[in-house]
Amino acid sequence: MRWGEFDIDNRTWTLPAERAKNNRALKLTLPGLAWEIVESTTQRAFNDHLFGIGKNGFNNWFSTKRALHQRSGTKGWTVHDLRRSAATGMANIGVQPHIIEATLNHVSGHKAGVAGIYNRSSYEREVRNALALWAEHIISITTGEQRKVISFPHERG
Repeated sequence: MRWGEFDIDNRTWTLPAERAKNNRALKLTLPGLAWEIVESTTQRAFNDHLFGIGKNGFNNWFSTKRALHQRSGTKGWTVHDLRRSAATGMANIGVQPHIIEATLNHVSGHKAGVAGIYNRSSYEREVRNALALWAEHIISITTGEQRKVISFPHERG
């Protein structure tokens, strides 16, 4: 993530097409939990990257992951497992598969073939809601505090 990719006013982060694996830009409205991380990170004059100490951002996954294994006692996972865990977790809390795909910037499943030719939706609102729901889920796991979603009846007018 680079500082220049954030729109603070709209609370979005845009992954530019040239850095995406599928060459498609992805614009995400980040939930409050993510913005807390962004806002707690110091921007450095010599580095446009949000994370990492070098001018090219964070690029030492091997050593850092090994140190994390030692500190946490975990092992046998890959960095890609974080995406897989998020996708599975979102599905487990009710996020629909096509919204998970849109969140991860995947173009397959419902967007492949004929359906993808006609359906050009970015599902921006649904992705924003999915990320907010996922953030609430993470908060409940890390704090032990149960979050409650209350549905309000539709008023007839």
